Amino acid sequence: MAGGFHVLTAAGDRLDIPQVRHLRFADLGFALTQGWRDFWRRPSHLAFLGLIYPLVGAALAVWSSGTNSWPLIFPLISGFALVGPLVALPIYEMSRRQETEPDVGWIATLSVFRSPAFPSIVAVGVMMLVLFTLWLMTAQSLYESLFGPGSPPSLAAFVAEVFGTAQGTSLMLWGNLLGLGFAVVVLSTSIVAVPLLLDRDVGAAIAVLTSVRLVMRSPLVAATWGIVVAALLMLGSLPMLIGLCIVVPVLGHATWHLYRRGVLPSGHR
Repeated sequence: MAGGFHVLTAAGDRLDIPQVRHLRFADLGFALTQGWRDFWRRPSHLAFLGLIYPLVGAALAVWSSGTNSWPLIFPLISGFALVGPLVALPIYEMSRRQETEPDVGWIATLSVFRSPAFPSIVAVGVMMLVLFTLWLMTAQSLYESLFGPGSPPSLAAFVAEVFGTAQGTSLMLWGNLLGLGFAVVVLSTSIVAVPLLLDRDVGAAIAVLTSVRLVMRSPLVAATWGIVVAALLMLGSLPMLIGLCIVVPVLGHATWHLYRRGVLPSGHR
């Protein structure tokens, strides 16, 4: 029934299949420039929104240290980037509204949670959370396969294990390779999925499929975007995660503009 509850596809009987275009490296520069511009239009408000990311990351680190789960600190912080597109939802809405309302305030962005596509956005978010959980389980299994069950008693002992043993070298090698695999899956399925749903209620399945099609059409550019995002998140994480208060909003805005460059407007053929 048109306008009724829907998740995987859009409401109604006709599928809305977005058309994607070939991305160029110049599009990445444009997206980042526009993301920086949007951030400075409302820097204080967006820094507030960006605090969600470092606060949750810090909470995860405290939790893991409190239970002597030192091997999970890096997977927790790096893996949290897997759900970054969901965390940035209000930031996408800010960029969307700024296209027609330059002076929009951040409170108006909370209306995103009343979007007709919100059930579909939640479905994509659940997918990301499942991947996040699988990544943590994989990281834990890898550690236990190399060092056995349990956890080192302190951070210093864990660092000594990682950098002073052959098992630690294997942990870094295989951990990074497995993490790269998860990152590729997330990038391919969500590079524009959430911004697309916010802009056009096409359904979760179509949004994920559109992301995959965009990545397949421009694999080198998409891979470069993934590297840029990872590098900026790492850079923002260095000063006790505080830098993420700027990095996350800028990347959120930039992702919206990358979506605009990569997905043609509705009705365009």
